[in-house]
Order: sequence, then structure tokens, then C-alpha cells
Amino acid sequence: MAQPIRLETPRLLLRQWLPQDRAPFAALNADPQVMEFFPAVRTRAESDQMVDSCQALIAERGWGFWAAELKTSGQFIGFVGLHEPSALLPFSPCVEIGWRLAAPYWGQGLATEAAKAALQFGFDQVGLAEIVSFTAVANARSRAVMERLGMQADGTFEHPQVPEGHALRLHCLYRLAREIEVK
Repeated sequence: MAQPIRLETPRLLLRQWLPQDRAPFAALNADPQVMEFFPAVRTRAESDQMVDSCQALIAERGWGFWAAELKTSGQFIGFVGLHEPSALLPFSPCVEIGWRLAAPYWGQGLATEAAKAALQFGFDQVGLAEIVSFTAVANARSRAVMERLGMQADGTFEHPQVPEGHALRLHCLYRLAREIEVK
């Protein structure tokens, strides 16, 4: 067991998951707007299972997809962090940076702010040589965050966990190497 890492940004705290995060996370995962670029919204049970997995990985390694909290209010707004995908991807093994925020928190630079801290942690503390990110090709909002982070587009691939023939199966890959300074 590792000591769970907490990261702070000017506006956010990235931390281990708490029991009170489950209900707002389930609401976020049930929101069709938030889940637009995923094959389906998640049930409460599926959402709770993801929280369990995130908690366990953070407890094991100290890092993962952290719960994101506004420092001013203590409000849970989603997650941001680093993760080793379980799916066998064309570029595996890898560590990805990812985020999922509730819609009221979009457009405020919060995902970018938190992701910058997670990238810095991944390069400086974990010692990663590269961090990737990927999303459905049509997800312009997430792609814009990746580009603001200085990540470089590196082609497309079919995500093996999205059913064949599904409109969201084609994903784009972005990469950021340690040598490139985080903007």
C-alpha cells in the first residue's frame, strides 16, 4: 500500500475518493451530455464499481484517477489523473492522462489546470518518459484540452472496448514526452 498522493492547483484539490463522491459521480456518469463520447451512460452500480477501482489503484500506487474537488467549496466536480489502461491498445503499455468533469464545470479551464498538475506529477515523481491521451475522434472539447497541454496528435485507432461498427470506435491518440516542457 502506498500513501495516496494529493495534488493541489490554484483552484482544485486532486485526492483519494470519499464516500460522499459516489452520488455526484453517479449523476455525472448518468448525464448524456457528459457521456456523449462514450458508448453509453453508466448505471449507479457501474459508477460505484469505477470508484472502487480508482480507490484501489490509488491505495496501491499512490496515484490514479483522482477525485477533483473545488478548493473554495469542497464540491466534487469529477476526476482527473493518470491511469494504466487495462485494454490492450495498439500503443500499450502506456500511462494515460484522463478527465471527466460534470458539465457545469466545463469551459473554465479546470480540466487543463488539473491535467497540468497530473502531468507534472507523472513526469517528475513517477518518472514516466511519456504520457498519452485518447478520445473519440469527434470529441473536440477533450482534444482541445490535449492540445492546450502541449500533447501532439499521433494518428487514430479503433478502441477495442467500443463495439465494432459503433460511431465512437475510432479514437485519436495524443502523446507528450517528458522532454517536452508542460505548458
